[in-house]
Amino acid sequence: MIYDKGTIYILGTSKISKNDPISAVYDLFFIGIIVERDSGKIIDSTCNMVRDVTTDFIRSILIGYNLLSDIEAIIDEIKDRFYGMAQKAVVAAVKDARNKYMMIKKDWENCMVLTWQNLWYSFVDFKTI
Repeated sequence: MIYDKGTIYILGTSKISKNDPISAVYDLFFIGIIVERDSGKIIDSTCNMVRDVTTDFIRSILIGYNLLSDIEAIIDEIKDRFYGMAQKAVVAAVKDARNKYMMIKKDWENCMVLTWQNLWYSFVDFKTI
């Protein structure tokens, strides 16, 4: 799949239980989430589950939600539909991805404000010449 230039990839991570089958292969659980940069709408996801069907199932839960505004609904649906041993790890990794997206979005918005301020100051300086 090819993703629009207005999308970004965010990685959320969490610790996994030693009795979870994932721990035989990985030391950490991760979930990669592709969101629309401006809106936060989830377009796609992937994760390091042992079976592809589990990754596909998690993807089917996440796609269409908004990572910022729908976090409680996402968590509720994971708890309601996903009864794998990694349920807590999935919830924690999604929350981690949300926190990272919030930081990225804040940095991006601050950069936009500074850019507009710099343009304004340049314009004001130009007018005084």
